[in-house]
Amino acid sequence: MRHLRTYIQKQSLKKGGRINKNFKKGYQRQVEEPFRINQHIRVLKVRLVGENITPGIYSIEEARQMAQEQSLDLVEISAKADPPVCRIVDYSKFKYEQKKKAKEQKAKTHKTVLKEIRFGSNTDDHDFNFKVNHAKNFLTDGDKIKAYVQFVGRAIVFKERGENLLKRFIEELKDYGKIEQEPKLEGKRMTLLMSPKPGVAKKANVADEDNKTETPAPKAE
Repeated sequence: MRHLRTYIQKQSLKKGGRINKNFKKGYQRQVEEPFRINQHIRVLKVRLVGENITPGIYSIEEARQMAQEQSLDLVEISAKADPPVCRIVDYSKFKYEQKKKAKEQKAKTHKTVLKEIRFGSNTDDHDFNFKVNHAKNFLTDGDKIKAYVQFVGRAIVFKERGENLLKRFIEELKDYGKIEQEPKLEGKRMTLLMSPKPGVAKKANVADEDNKTETPAPKAE
């Protein structure tokens, strides 16, 4: 049995596989490639695209021969097409470029963050405007906002004041966000939720490009 296991491990190494340390448990780890290449493409015909070839439909033998003549690989890039679409490339470089593109795409994908903005029941106009500007920045960045009025002690008796403040907050942001939750009183806190309007972040970026020559607003401390 030990000789059989050693033989199978050697065969796996010859094929470029990896040996699972838990082989004795009956499991063998297989390294799967994201694309089928060369002899692993088992179809009769393929459509070749890309550089240094004449695009068109070729038999699999012709396509493999063309790749071999260029010391490159035949890579299947669209298995579901009829016939499957292939390119003749350096597979190692091709995989690297695909991983790089996927990483860049992931970096561009914005993760929605919930930003909190706190008001007191006696928030003055200066503080209110300061927080409105912060809220505009959050929404143009694609983030959601949770704004709330915190009532301390007996200030809860002035809950209408807090509701009016949040309604004023909504009005100031009507061009930037939409309401997900109307002002709602929970205990001693009145809360509302807003999310960005579609296209707000994009418009903001265009506006920034147009106003590059303008003096930027001072940053709040």
